[in-house]
Amino acid sequence: MTVPVPMPAAVTVTTEGGPPVGEYTTQVVVGVGGREGVSVAEVCALVEETLRGAGLAVGSVTALATVESKADEPGITGAAKRFGVPLVSYPVDRLAAITVPHPSEAARAATGTPSVAEAAALAGGGELLVPKRRSVAATCAVATAHTHDLRHHGDAEVIDAGSALVDLAVNVRADTPPDWLKQRIAASLGDLAAYPDGRPARAAVAARHGLPVERVLLTAGAAEAFVLIARALGAVRPVVVHPQFTEPEAALRDAGHEVERVVLRAADGFRLDPAAVPEAADLVVIGNPTNPTSVLHPAGTLAALARPGRILVVDEAFMDAVPGEREALAGRMDLPGLVVLRSLTKTWGLAGLRIGYVLAEPEVIAKLAAAQPLWPVSTPALVAAEACMAPAALAEAEEAARQIAVDRAHLLAGLAEFDEVTSVGVAEGPFVLIRVAGGAEVRTRLRALGFAVRRGDTFPGLDHSWLRLAVRDRATTGRLLQAMDHALALAAR
Repeated sequence: MTVPVPMPAAVTVTTEGGPPVGEYTTQVVVGVGGREGVSVAEVCALVEETLRGAGLAVGSVTALATVESKADEPGITGAAKRFGVPLVSYPVDRLAAITVPHPSEAARAATGTPSVAEAAALAGGGELLVPKRRSVAATCAVATAHTHDLRHHGDAEVIDAGSALVDLAVNVRADTPPDWLKQRIAASLGDLAAYPDGRPARAAVAARHGLPVERVLLTAGAAEAFVLIARALGAVRPVVVHPQFTEPEAALRDAGHEVERVVLRAADGFRLDPAAVPEAADLVVIGNPTNPTSVLHPAGTLAALARPGRILVVDEAFMDAVPGEREALAGRMDLPGLVVLRSLTKTWGLAGLRIGYVLAEPEVIAKLAAAQPLWPVSTPALVAAEACMAPAALAEAEEAARQIAVDRAHLLAGLAEFDEVTSVGVAEGPFVLIRVAGGAEVRTRLRALGFAVRRGDTFPGLDHSWLRLAVRDRATTGRLLQAMDHALALAAR
């Protein structure tokens, strides 16, 4: 029988070697397996070492889980008792039906399921945080106890709110699109009777990045590109690096793929070690700068992921908000399998128009184009794309990026005044990620005070204690900091 897992209101989690940093409201389940006669000490030592390596405290565990045939194993039951959590057991046929990232035929022969630890950890509907780890006689894996809402985006924080809230949840630059761009778009409406002709815009994008036009595909926003990649490139072992924009994984799952995650740690500043990506991955997706962490990965770090036989997708939707576009891979032709995505939504305020583009090898572009419907990008969107590639527009984007950097520094300096708030490393995007105890309550308080901020718990690797804040002008930031002070004071009562 399956034992229900108790769900306490919050568990304090500590990063390795540090004090408590917030309330971890995403509960953790540890799947365990073991040979007959495995000792309590060995199971506990393996679990503790695995949690420590992931930056989790033992107190974050709400249950151990295993297969029914192991539910009476003294080493496993004793470990659950020592940790003070229930032992959840599942029928073997239920665990055998769960797809696990590291199956073992030896485990299947011995237990009836290809991985007791991973399947038991995932059986509650959660998401794998740490894959299978082994000792001499035991195995364990760590998962959350529920799934993240991959289709939750920042606009959900402000929809139906009208102008009642200051929008810090959506990462579109304020006061956009500029008047000159509105005029260019408006002038295109006289051409709506004709079918869209994407050739001028495609040529403009190619020229802007110094690429042959055969390496450019225009899309209805970067989100369409994720769908095309998921459906057209035939990935066998896709890996998504989290925390990041969740739409790539959602698109892959919708296309029937089993997605493996590499979850970066707050203790490491959410920075990537290329060795963490499985060698066998044939599709790897990562953002740069990454939404929501605002981390800008070095170009060399990402380039190290490229190799023949692998598609490396780098989402550069926010790269034009980085002064000088440092660490950009757009325009590189020396990296096999490189696919770079760009969006015109963020800097130019064109979320409602849907325009973005893909830069990749001609063979990849051809496969993606074959999966598109006819005339996928409207005439006004094509006109906007061409206009935003002009030298004057690029200069305006660069100036906006420099102003964002100044405004972001002002925001971070203000947040540093709050002892309750921790900011992530060195932010480089038009947003910052912060961690605050009682984050869900603070977000609600800020909303009542007129500010919408982005919840973090829908991003794999984050929980309710994380919030994302869009960078705005100094005056808006000043009002936000006053509201934050008030919200923190109320939450502390």
